[in-house]
Amino acid sequence: MAEYDLVIRGGTLVDGTGAEPVRGDLGIRGGVIAAMGDVKGDATRTLEADGHVVCPGFVDIHTHYDAQVFWDRMLSISPWHGVTSVVAGNCGFGIAPTHAEHRDLILRTLENVEGMSINALREGVGEPDQWPFETFPEYLDAIEANGVAINFGALVGHTPVRMYVMGEESTEREATADEIAQMRAIVADAIAAGAIGFATSKAATHVGYEGRPVPSRAASFEEIETLARCLGEAGRGTMQVTNGRGLFLDEFESIQKQIHRPISWTALLQGMGKSFGNLESILERSQSMQEQGIEVYPQVMPRPLNFEFQFKTPFIFEAYSFFKPVSQADFEGRRRLYADPDFRAKFKQRAERGGGVIGRIPQIAISWFPEHPELEERTIGEVAAERGQDPVDCLLDLGLEGNLEGRFRAAVFNTDEKQVGQLLEHPATMLGLSDAGAHASQLCDACAPTYLLAKWVREKGLLPMEEAIRMLTSQTADVFGITDRGRLQRGLAADVTVFDPETVGCSPLRRVYDFPAGADRLVSDATGVRAVVVNGTVIREDGADALDLEGPMPGRVLRGGSAS
Repeated sequence: MAEYDLVIRGGTLVDGTGAEPVRGDLGIRGGVIAAMGDVKGDATRTLEADGHVVCPGFVDIHTHYDAQVFWDRMLSISPWHGVTSVVAGNCGFGIAPTHAEHRDLILRTLENVEGMSINALREGVGEPDQWPFETFPEYLDAIEANGVAINFGALVGHTPVRMYVMGEESTEREATADEIAQMRAIVADAIAAGAIGFATSKAATHVGYEGRPVPSRAASFEEIETLARCLGEAGRGTMQVTNGRGLFLDEFESIQKQIHRPISWTALLQGMGKSFGNLESILERSQSMQEQGIEVYPQVMPRPLNFEFQFKTPFIFEAYSFFKPVSQADFEGRRRLYADPDFRAKFKQRAERGGGVIGRIPQIAISWFPEHPELEERTIGEVAAERGQDPVDCLLDLGLEGNLEGRFRAAVFNTDEKQVGQLLEHPATMLGLSDAGAHASQLCDACAPTYLLAKWVREKGLLPMEEAIRMLTSQTADVFGITDRGRLQRGLAADVTVFDPETVGCSPLRRVYDFPAGADRLVSDATGVRAVVVNGTVIREDGADALDLEGPMPGRVLRGGSAS
């Protein structure tokens, strides 16, 4: 019998701690790392890694795979890019706990706020009365029974908890003391069952079905504080927050001092506007808090945040108050509003004030337009000038000409590379906001790890390889309490990514139609990723899945941050 199940030989070991790379072998037995360095003994399988980096599998702490996990056990495309563990339930969203009568409302919330196809969700998760879970503990059990290729941790989300207790009124009002007590019991039960933490949102962009604010936005600070205290009482778990008015640095500091658990917030992006302060002041405040032992971590992203949108689902504009009637309207109602002179006048007035994406209408690109393919990859500003139109009129006219199906691409955040580099280098920040599994037809940032390695390590030289690997592995794992992975260390789980540092990267986005009900999504292919190993099993090799997709899966549900 071979001494090892798998030996990865002759690679450059980057252990995830920030330590200097060393050349050596990695021996894996029984799903854990059994030996490192000059590994003697035979193996059932040997993977040659000369010229390659061998490092811990990447830990992506900001995904929305809550529903996709039931129809895509590979959780594509994350493992394509070296990710071996994900955290779902971010921004307070999720699909558990849910009463059967609220399930379509939950899916419609995800449709609007996370840009997910409602038909894909309905077909992929199943009819409301056939879901294999109701409570959050049952949800984790269902994922475990179904199987998953990579490791899956889940935050218990404020939005489904609130709707479970309050029904549709959860979008409209503050909770009573009795309702808060019920929610508190649900959150505590979820943490006891293995939720990796608690998540909520106050973001103005988080608009659900019928133009309603998502339920968490209607919560009082007292309610949020009460639910967060469940983490402190349990002595484990992380709070993830998507910030908004009344829930930012002052409130984060207040809560963290009570619960003594990490708070990771989404997201500190270049170009996010001045309403919450400038980047420098936020970074200084964050570093000051951390130096005092107040664990509040802003999430940053290495990529420009580009959204592709259609006017049938105008997500990037829905935070603006004059768009509320659009959010509440049906398809024909939206067409009428886009043609209405009063609506257009409000749109122009707001655009003239500048700031955010609405201040950059001329820079929006036309990405897909079958009615006029010659306009594709041209900007609204160029086309408006040719037509002798105001850019807002041009944009809305094109939306109507395409029957609201035409696609437009807007650079929303992270367009200034110098400032993005400052965010990545700063010691107070952490990587987050890949949004993998969300906005599938609008963006794809699940490729952020390979982008980071190509752009900011190889091309720009901003980050040393060992620091970039630490940011992708042990740092994210530590903040989210994932205790048995994120490092190459004897006795830890054998989650490993092997890549060629000279060729690692990600391709331009392409659109595929492989979701349930034929729904589309954007994907990016990885380059230079030699192999991805989860709990000792090779799941990807040379750009292809290496598993029987109908067979057993090696991923584990990370209950409380650990698979053990």
